[in-house]
Amino acid sequence: MTIYIGNLSYQATVDDLKTVFAEYGEVKRVVLPTDRETGRMRGFAFVEMEQDAQEDAAISELDGAEWMGRQLRVNKAKPKGE
Repeated sequence: MTIYIGNLSYQATVDDLKTVFAEYGEVKRVVLPTDRETGRMRGFAFVEMEQDAQEDAAISELDGAEWMGRQLRVNKAKPKGE
């Protein structure tokens, strides 16, 4: 499973996300998409963790939490096309 994190601060980095999600378990991968033309972060990210239970705990704790001045939207990522 992959976690979608929306409404991210444009100042957030991969290391910032790893630090936050590491509190819930081992982080396998963080993807922080950027705009192709400007190189600027797009305001969302994807995180994969080692175990589904860790991902579920992170989602329940962080969805709606305020971080870097923004209220996060955290949920299971939907496959492309949905």
